[in-house]
Amino acid sequence: MTDEMMNLRALFSIRPDADLLREMIGFACRRLMELEIGARTGAGYGEKSVERLAQRNGYRERDWQTRAGTVELRIPKLRKGSYFPGFLEPRRMSEKALTAVIQEAYIQGISTRSVDDLVQAMGGTGVSKSQVSRLCEEIDERVHAFLDRPIEGDWPYLWIDATYVKVRQAGRIISVAVIVAVGVNGDGRREVLGMDIGPSEAETFWKDFLRKLARRGLRGVKLVISDSHEGIKVAVSKVFTATWQRCRVHFMRNALAHAGKSGRRVVSAFIATAFAQNDAETARQQWRHVADQLRSSVPKLATLMDDAETNVLAYMDFPAAHRVKLHSTNPLERLNGEIKRRTEVVGIFPNEDAIRRLVGAILLEQNDEWAVQRARYMTRETITEVIHPPAMQLPAVAA
Repeated sequence: MTDEMMNLRALFSIRPDADLLREMIGFACRRLMELEIGARTGAGYGEKSVERLAQRNGYRERDWQTRAGTVELRIPKLRKGSYFPGFLEPRRMSEKALTAVIQEAYIQGISTRSVDDLVQAMGGTGVSKSQVSRLCEEIDERVHAFLDRPIEGDWPYLWIDATYVKVRQAGRIISVAVIVAVGVNGDGRREVLGMDIGPSEAETFWKDFLRKLARRGLRGVKLVISDSHEGIKVAVSKVFTATWQRCRVHFMRNALAHAGKSGRRVVSAFIATAFAQNDAETARQQWRHVADQLRSSVPKLATLMDDAETNVLAYMDFPAAHRVKLHSTNPLERLNGEIKRRTEVVGIFPNEDAIRRLVGAILLEQNDEWAVQRARYMTRETITEVIHPPAMQLPAVAA
């Protein structure tokens, strides 16, 4: 530690200002790399230890461009495995998109949520419109290619949902709907299939969105899972020959609103008995039994159950192995939660292009993560049962 302090003090004897700052950055980076590589190998440089996990193997040179100038780094190498300094990890594309959105807001004079402080913290002070343009162009090309790619094969299951963000339009701040579609293909793999932005979740908006997916090649849809928005339900019936599944979680929220605080736990457990059945017919019988039991005490809830039976229990007609993933929009809700978390950093978007850039980058990232997962979302064998259901056995005819 004494040697390190002497080395640090020695820096102050060299040239001032930028040179000193650059040398201090280099000194800090060397210390960070030594700490990281020590943790990775289980021992310090030249140290003999029975707990050593890996051997060093020299260095590789790399120039690092900083605001204080070029810092020359010597990055340690390992005989087995690889090491890359944490402070040099390339930013993920969505983080670049976030930077671009904030910079664009900064250039257009938007001060909401202390955008200026964010830009300066990210090193964007003095950024020019041409720099922003180049950064946005790089991201937009990849995002547009991803969102407009052809959709191939059969996609028996489709989840669709919307979240809302704020954008500045014609001097006003308004909320717009960002809708996302996720599907599972014939190989059991999950993918983000598309997104769009619109003023509301009207039927025409959903219908146009679903038709765009169809034009890109979406086919073979057997079940569409969403909340109970009427525009979605009508659009699905007009675009696809598919069953509609009303999100069970959303339904339960509506149902419990009729039960009162004291009766919610009992009513929830009572309705759940229908979901616990092993086949569709038994589930429907139990559903009607529960509705009849509640009819005298909670008539509005019983009527709600009567109207929702077909749509809430639609998933029961599909393989049992899939049902836990089909009865609600929860898989998509988690993705929407991440979109919401990242967009809240921006607060108010300068335009719809900025929304598409950031949300599209988040979706592309998520899609890449799903693509590299070894385990399929659903097994190929059970998906095949949905795409190519076994032919019905006809009764034998007596000779």
